[in-house]
Amino acid sequence: MKKMRIKWDKLIISILIPIAVGVVSGLLTRNSMMMFNTVKKPPLSPPGWLFPVVWTILYILMGIASYLIYQYGTGREDVRLALTTYAVQLFFNFFWSIFFFNLEWYLFAFLWLAIMWFLILLTIIRFSKIDKTAAYLMIPYLVWVTFAAYLNLGIYFLNR
Repeated sequence: MKKMRIKWDKLIISILIPIAVGVVSGLLTRNSMMMFNTVKKPPLSPPGWLFPVVWTILYILMGIASYLIYQYGTGREDVRLALTTYAVQLFFNFFWSIFFFNLEWYLFAFLWLAIMWFLILLTIIRFSKIDKTAAYLMIPYLVWVTFAAYLNLGIYFLNR
């Protein structure tokens, strides 16, 4: 494939989309750290300040990955399918924190997260068929969500 020129406006929008998902979700769950500090947590639970740092990095990587896929053109069926899967997993990402923090539906949030994990994996698979770099950029997200699932399930069992 020929080398593509960076379209900065599209790249910035691609990065801002997942960041906006995180910001709005964060605003809706802004008192969550008070709740998070009061629940019993499993071993290896990181300090609360680490979560926004990690999520910001992950959202930037996700945005770059989606931009790389978008550059192949939405006229392609595989690109449309990959970006649709990406959008659906973002939808799941948005609502997980509301279920977990605001509603304290720990088991439901874990099941929601399991579906999200599968959607992230499917996104990676679909991205990899179009652009390997885009797929690789999504792997840290899958790893972090795997760790989040461990924390989520641990909190469910320790706080029943």
